Amino acid sequence: MDDRMEPRLTSLAHGGGCGCKIAPGVLADMLKWTPQAAPFAGLLVGNETSDDAAVWRLNDQQALVATTDFFMPVVDDPFHFGQIAATNALSDVYAMGGTPLMALALVGMPVNVLSPRTIGRVLQGGASVCAAAGIPVAGGHSIDSVEPIYGLVALGLVHPDKVLTNRGARPGDVLVLTKPLGVGVLSAAFKQGVLDAEGYRTLMDTTTRLNMLGAKLVDQPGVHAVTDVTGFGLLGHALEMARGAGVRIRLTDRPPTLAGVDRLMADGVRTGASARNWAAYGHEASGVGEGVLRDLLTDPQTSGGLLISVAEAQLAAVEALARLNGASAVVVGRVVVGAPGIDVVTL
Repeated sequence: MDDRMEPRLTSLAHGGGCGCKIAPGVLADMLKWTPQAAPFAGLLVGNETSDDAAVWRLNDQQALVATTDFFMPVVDDPFHFGQIAATNALSDVYAMGGTPLMALALVGMPVNVLSPRTIGRVLQGGASVCAAAGIPVAGGHSIDSVEPIYGLVALGLVHPDKVLTNRGARPGDVLVLTKPLGVGVLSAAFKQGVLDAEGYRTLMDTTTRLNMLGAKLVDQPGVHAVTDVTGFGLLGHALEMARGAGVRIRLTDRPPTLAGVDRLMADGVRTGASARNWAAYGHEASGVGEGVLRDLLTDPQTSGGLLISVAEAQLAAVEALARLNGASAVVVGRVVVGAPGIDVVTL
């Protein structure tokens, strides 16, 4: 097949990136039918608080971090698609404080539509990210699928006493975000054909930057909780953190945004996932009405940054550690006493 005649990858998918996640409300209804797992002594983290990965104690020094993530194309370049999907999948290991060990590829492709070369470039993109993380793609599974799908099973290791979860936030903590918001907006602009070359570079830079900082946070005093911000947006993942810890979170009404996002939003560019996210959990948030701010806080972040709950006394140390690891560190919220939920305020 002449791959020059192939359709755009994004034209083959009804959604893309973390924006194609099942809406939080629908997912919650589905999970009600999942039988409650029997207690296992080795299971340190399960799905009780919608954490980023499962963690299983292997021995007194090691615990296995296991997760999987896959989605449909957010860009048309197959190599770039593979890079973004792999970076996103590995992020869940880092969010638990783990160091990646190896990965397995999950591949679903319309083999009668896309050439072996194009599909191979997706795999090469994912493998290049794994190589940058210092791990192999040790196997995987593939199927013939109507829509192109790619991702990883990601496995890592962490000390069982140093696991980072989304449920340890404490009143008095500040919340730090390591990547600006707006990936969903940039992705929507790309699909609509209104994203310029500079915007595309911004999109690729943020979505292919590994959250390696997470593995360094396990030895940082004062870090109480960590999660990565992906398909449910900053508001949705902060809400999971609030529920898990039984606290209330105040989020800033001036969150950091990627270059070009404010202009695109002013022009009306949005992703449909923002509305679905808000419909699922908006009733648990106060201080934000219909408009740009709400759409930004619910914007799905494919391969987004880490959200870190840290004691205020240790904030400067976390900011310095983030800089050393090529990440930004912007205060976007505070943890307070109160019923679990979100208040959007001026910090």
